[in-house]
Amino acid sequence: MVYARFIKRAFVFCAAGSLLGLAQTSRLLAEPRFTRAKAVSAADEGPSTAIQEGLELRNGRRWIEAIELYEKSLKTWPDNEQLKQGQRQSKIHFSIERRYSDKSFVETMLPMSRAEALIYLDDVLDKVRHYYVDNVTATNFIAHGTESLYFGLNNEKFLKRNLPYADQARVAQVRKILRDQYWNKTANGTDGARRIALELCELTQRELNLSPSTVVMEFVFGGCNSLDDYSSYLTPGKLGDLYNNIDGEFVGIGIEMKAETGKGLLLVNVLPESPASEGGAQTGDFIVAIDGRDCRKLSTEEAATLLQGQPNSRVRLTLADPATSEERPANLVRRAVKVKSIPVAKIIDRANHIGYIRMTGFQKNTAEELDAAMSKLKREGMQALIWDVRGNPGGLLNAAVEVLDRFMGHGVIVSTKGRVHDQNSIYSAHNDTSDWNGPLVLLVDGDSASASEIVAGAVHDHRRGTIVGRKTYGKWSVQSILPGHADSGFRLTTAKFYSPNGSTYGKVGIQPDVQVAEDKDAKTNPRNRRSGQIEDDRDIETGIETLRKQLARR
Repeated sequence: MVYARFIKRAFVFCAAGSLLGLAQTSRLLAEPRFTRAKAVSAADEGPSTAIQEGLELRNGRRWIEAIELYEKSLKTWPDNEQLKQGQRQSKIHFSIERRYSDKSFVETMLPMSRAEALIYLDDVLDKVRHYYVDNVTATNFIAHGTESLYFGLNNEKFLKRNLPYADQARVAQVRKILRDQYWNKTANGTDGARRIALELCELTQRELNLSPSTVVMEFVFGGCNSLDDYSSYLTPGKLGDLYNNIDGEFVGIGIEMKAETGKGLLLVNVLPESPASEGGAQTGDFIVAIDGRDCRKLSTEEAATLLQGQPNSRVRLTLADPATSEERPANLVRRAVKVKSIPVAKIIDRANHIGYIRMTGFQKNTAEELDAAMSKLKREGMQALIWDVRGNPGGLLNAAVEVLDRFMGHGVIVSTKGRVHDQNSIYSAHNDTSDWNGPLVLLVDGDSASASEIVAGAVHDHRRGTIVGRKTYGKWSVQSILPGHADSGFRLTTAKFYSPNGSTYGKVGIQPDVQVAEDKDAKTNPRNRRSGQIEDDRDIETGIETLRKQLARR
């Protein structure tokens, strides 16, 4: 692992989706990257259509769908300011509503005194100044907090919690003052940032009777919008979720889900040997009710709250088949669920002895799982391997290094560089001979991120195998988990990582050696397939053909 002063753990990660009964964050790791969008026709018709559709989604508080639309549209029109503004506002509103759906935030952070809330702000500013990979001024940080407060005063969930009976004219007047007098107001260091926060506490308390802690929390959380997409302040609940996901064990029902307004909660993944799997839930199903409550219009965060519970407690789901819309009940008991990094390991071409491993994350036990999987496949006569990291958002840096050590006998695996000296490290293979030196195909796609890209970079630079699929996501940074005040935490980008040849592919991604067009068919697209299904998979078929040719030349 990478350590800096005060840092509890360091890891490389990116995430998308939601792993539940406990997390409303992503597969194995928490926010903030959003599940990639499906095709949106508006983005193909012109920016004006996309702008209008985005506005309609925002007016309907459908923040995730709006973010997805803007993300896709900006790939076509990257310089369109209206699209950029719409995306930014949607992300801010989404973050506010996510916080106010978080029980630990509402119950432990909002009620605190102004003095205690300011301790959080001082702590965040100090950590950003000392550890964040790039320089961020106090002015920039506090300006983003002001912006978050501005949008909070126009957010339904924020207002319902904090100002349910406020005079809207007075709220509008305060927002105007924020805009006219405090937008990008200069803050001279931490003391200057603190003064601005105190001024706005006094203003909003005098004009709206708004709690000072509510205001300061917008600076703590909203100020992090000045950082990259992978840095964020963590409530006690989110910090616990993150540690559980990294450790690969949590209490819940074992699903990864994503809200689709009007349809329910799409099951993106159902973990093997979980309560959900044993209760008949399948990837692609929709949850349409939880304990009798219709959830077709709930956000992922809101549904997550309903799904959480103590070990051995019961939850009743109503599931809908995506093809027929036929509904069926599922009565589940929450329990400890182990998240496997390798859900599939088997021989998929017996004639040519080609093995297949699907790796969905990089946890502290991933190397151990890989050893067991490789031993099994070797006993079954494996002579070539397909290693699938499609959709793998990353995980622990150390786990990626340990895994690659099994495939490389010598040389640099990855290096990291940050502002703090002990964030600068070089990781090399330890064995003179690798555990597996046979023909290798690595499957990647646009959701292969972070630690998955460490693997792709090493395989590419060392010419260790053939990369098949589509360009990777392009997240080449290291996040560290720093303890915050009380039971909170701070996930902060503290370094960037580099491939063995010294290249970094942030916002670029790694191109595969063999390009395979993405399968638009919902039935055969890898993101939508049932757990363990590998049939009709173009990437796997291409990988098999690639290995057959290599084996024929041996």
